[in-house]
Amino acid sequence: MLNRVHLNGLRAVETVARLGSLAAAAAELNVSVSAVSQQIKRTEKQLDQALFERTPAGLVPTEFGTVFTARLSAGFRELIQAVALAGEASECTLVVSVAPAFASKWLLPRLSRHFARHPNVLLRIDASARIADLDHSDIDIAIRLGDGKWPGGRAELLLAQEVFPVCAPSIAAKLKSIADLAQTCAITDERAMISWESWFEAAGVEPVTFLKGARFTDPMLCLESAIAGHGVMLAWQLLTADALADGRLVAPFGVRAESGLGYWMVTSATKSESRKVRDFKAWIREEIAATMAQFRALDSAA
Repeated sequence: MLNRVHLNGLRAVETVARLGSLAAAAAELNVSVSAVSQQIKRTEKQLDQALFERTPAGLVPTEFGTVFTARLSAGFRELIQAVALAGEASECTLVVSVAPAFASKWLLPRLSRHFARHPNVLLRIDASARIADLDHSDIDIAIRLGDGKWPGGRAELLLAQEVFPVCAPSIAAKLKSIADLAQTCAITDERAMISWESWFEAAGVEPVTFLKGARFTDPMLCLESAIAGHGVMLAWQLLTADALADGRLVAPFGVRAESGLGYWMVTSATKSESRKVRDFKAWIREEIAATMAQFRALDSAA
């Protein structure tokens, strides 16, 4: 029988009974008085029961209508609470779009500290290299490597990236000078936006020709190849921070070159930033500061 009764009609019946008049119900439902009246008549016909008595003072619930609308009010309260749950879940879920390499090698090991600081925020990581549509998706913030120019996005620089060679300690032990790179294999990321030329220029030396080494289309695979001792990789801070800190990798020459790129936090230019986004930004800035302090300590030790 429920399938024969329209929800809009039931809502009109409940609202009139609760507010006591057609006009008040029409205002709450944002429809005309005649529309509310028609919905009530249609619902009575569908139920084959009179719900209101028509009196000079207005509509008065019948005996059946009184019991019926009380149940309706309870039901609609449950529906409102159910829909509110979805809103609460959305408000408490932070969707972050990040490139897989950034997510795996830097962000993921640090997320437990965000969980501890903001236990009521559920993080959902969208690990994708595609450009996020911040205006027409559920993504709250994107972290991207680039020049900061994203149409329709509000970009804030997280960290300018510097490039430098890294390799396993066993290979670093053989590199007494930059010229020794000619006796090593270069591990190449075929999709990289960085090149060795800028680093050789920063080091003030002529480029050397490497031995042929492994080539990959993913920086994470390049990193694992370098850790495995397959050669030298041109890398950047946030990709290698943890491997350098625990000694799996070494930056043998202590020279870093500006890449012209950086990691940026990008949000929609048309939406105001929510509290959960502002909190995430504050947290990640602190984590970046800690990582860079770690780099300074490594430089001092060298």
